[in-house]
Amino acid sequence: MHNRFPKRVASLARRGVPGYFLAVAACAAVALPVRLLAPWLAPANIVMLFLLAVFLVALYLGRRPAMLAAFLSVAVFDFFFVQPHFSFAVVDAQYLVTFSVMLAVALITGQFAARLGQQAEEALERESHTRALYEMARELAGAVSVAQVAETTQQFLEAGLGATASLLLPDANDKLHAVAEGQAVSQDFSLPRRAYQRGEPVEVLGFSGRGVITLYLPLLTPMRARGVLEITAEAGLLHQERALLDTVASLAAIAVERLHYAEVARAVEMRMAAERLRHSVLASLSHDLRTPLTALVGLADTLLLDVDPATHRETAQALREQAMALTRMVNNLLDLARLSAGGVVLRREWQPLEEVAGAAIKLLGTALDGHPVTVRLPTDLPLLEFDAVLLERVIGNLLDNAAKYAPAASPILLEAHLAQGQVEVSVCDEGPGFPQGLELLEPFVRGAAESSQPGIGLGLAICKAIVEAHGGRLELANPPEGGARARFTLPLGSPPAIDEEMP
Repeated sequence: MHNRFPKRVASLARRGVPGYFLAVAACAAVALPVRLLAPWLAPANIVMLFLLAVFLVALYLGRRPAMLAAFLSVAVFDFFFVQPHFSFAVVDAQYLVTFSVMLAVALITGQFAARLGQQAEEALERESHTRALYEMARELAGAVSVAQVAETTQQFLEAGLGATASLLLPDANDKLHAVAEGQAVSQDFSLPRRAYQRGEPVEVLGFSGRGVITLYLPLLTPMRARGVLEITAEAGLLHQERALLDTVASLAAIAVERLHYAEVARAVEMRMAAERLRHSVLASLSHDLRTPLTALVGLADTLLLDVDPATHRETAQALREQAMALTRMVNNLLDLARLSAGGVVLRREWQPLEEVAGAAIKLLGTALDGHPVTVRLPTDLPLLEFDAVLLERVIGNLLDNAAKYAPAASPILLEAHLAQGQVEVSVCDEGPGFPQGLELLEPFVRGAAESSQPGIGLGLAICKAIVEAHGGRLELANPPEGGARARFTLPLGSPPAIDEEMP
């Protein structure tokens, strides 16, 4: 009963029935029955009934109707219940004190009752908002798409405040768009764009008419703004419920950010699964292909020893070279699979860099024919801790790559120098340079899809994996003076002290 009556009064007020008319009706509702019962009621009891009416008016209609009810109650009591009746004349002066006390008590009681009623309504409203926010937060926590977040937010604001709302989120190009087509109130995204970029609310006069405004609240999270919540409603309502709107925007922002990181986690998981599958395939292919390739090389060697005449010998030689090329490719596949899976244990030893560089150049043999190789290593270069076999592979792959694409008879430079606690090793050539826009350090990526040079795009990827396993970094660049430069770094570390030999 207590909860239904205020709602009935509020519904009457929404239909245009003023509170002052209800205050007059309340005084009349007390005066009519009391007038009939006047012969059996003492004046003090009649006064108490009118004070009760003022109290109820203040509790449910507010301060100003209560003040009207207070003055009207005194006037009705004087006119109908004080001698002479139906006149405002007062014969007994004691009634002046009664009127004054009655008016004072009615005004004071009315003010306290009105304040109490207002506080009760505010408490009920806060409780209703808290319950609604809890329900909204629970639904947002279970949302699996931004469309559900937008729908839940829009339904909450429409049901609770009668406001129209829309969720605007950035796309891949960081441009805002409505989650649901046609849901946005306006088609001009300059204002929500300002709120999104600055992280501050933007308020403008609405397009629906006077008294209606549109509020753009950025969806702020600890990392960044995730979008904008567009709300259109009456100006007074938006200003009165601003704290609630900020809370709604925060809940929506948290939900959008949760979905974003969930999507990122799914993408990372899919990439990891794809990498594991690729490495498994590489390892399987490598092991399965090595056996027949070894047999092909052995058969080619046998043909070279036993076959005559020379034409057959040339065929056997070509067969052997192609088998060896396939063997190198398979070895590259196997090495890449092992390095990517972390299955290679580095055999680190403190040793000079020049020995590994010399061994790599010697191993390439005829591959460097026609390309003079210049080696520039500092005389004070300290010992470095690395796996000699793997680092020799890195330097050899970089030199071989430079020899493949550099012009005939052009020089190749291998140099090293100290820089910021590490050693930088560079291989430079005078070729056309590395193609732009390609991730050449990724497996199976080549500068040209079809090329006269043999290979499947694994050499640089293996170099990268080996260098990173040593704690360094491999970079490819095209210097301003032309050509190509592959540079990798190795940490210096703390080499052991070497005791000088006694003379």
